[in-house]
Amino acid sequence: QVQLVESGGGLVQPGGSLRLSCAASRNFFRVNAMGWYRQAPGKQRELVAHIVSGSMPNYADSVEGRFTISGDNAKATVILEMNSLSPEDTAIYYCNLRGSYWDNLSRREYFGWGQGTQVTVSS
Repeated sequence: QVQLVESGGGLVQPGGSLRLSCAASRNFFRVNAMGWYRQAPGKQRELVAHIVSGSMPNYADSVEGRFTISGDNAKATVILEMNSLSPEDTAIYYCNLRGSYWDNLSRREYFGWGQGTQVTVSS
């Protein structure tokens, strides 16, 4: 059983910054991709930022230049640095991860989501 645990959400004023972290509960010998998505009230979940192993990250147009995603494959951790936050960034933020790990002598393929962390931007 693998869990993705997110942290770092909270309330911040417009123009402020937050750092979200997402860590897997076990080690992976291969991490294929990691990402952050968000879902605002009444809206569908949307991509925020995504990294495929060996490639440059990609970002939603709405966060390009303000958010930075980084990952540590060895630790199966993904970070989202968010700057110049605006009320439009208010949402529940979810991380996801795709990778492979050993369970005893069996190789397991994994794709999963974190439980979500609330980000509220308000004065």
